[in-house]
Amino acid sequence: MFDLIPRRRKEGKMTERSEDPFDALWNSFFTNVMDRSELGFRTDVKEKEDKYLIDAELPGMKKEDISVEMDDNYLTISADNDYYEEEEEEGYIRKERRRGSYCRSFYVEDVKEEEIEAEYNDGILEITLPKKEESVKKKRSINIK
Repeated sequence: MFDLIPRRRKEGKMTERSEDPFDALWNSFFTNVMDRSELGFRTDVKEKEDKYLIDAELPGMKKEDISVEMDDNYLTISADNDYYEEEEEEGYIRKERRRGSYCRSFYVEDVKEEEIEAEYNDGILEITLPKKEESVKKKRSINIK
């Protein structure tokens, strides 16, 4: 039903003796810094008898900034966060800004696409994916002529 493929690399990898230590340090630094999967959001996927449930942690997001789409058996959750705050006090100016885009996709099959529901409360996006009823295969005898 779900095809979950982790994108993270294993941290703490031992370097081989034949590997140049400078290259190992350089690659390890840029692998950890540039690996944007660490900046994504966490999800819980649960299976019940009649449905699948996905809980995605999206704290600080507005409902308008979250998108859930189903396309060709892929459920995609995406969110854009654009935060800007400016505060002025006596002789002190503080400006903060934060921008980020987050996206996770799940391969999903055998669900009733038209009945998928999503609700966003207290930083948690809850998605309900009702399962299709399993079709009962009928046995049929074929007459030989």
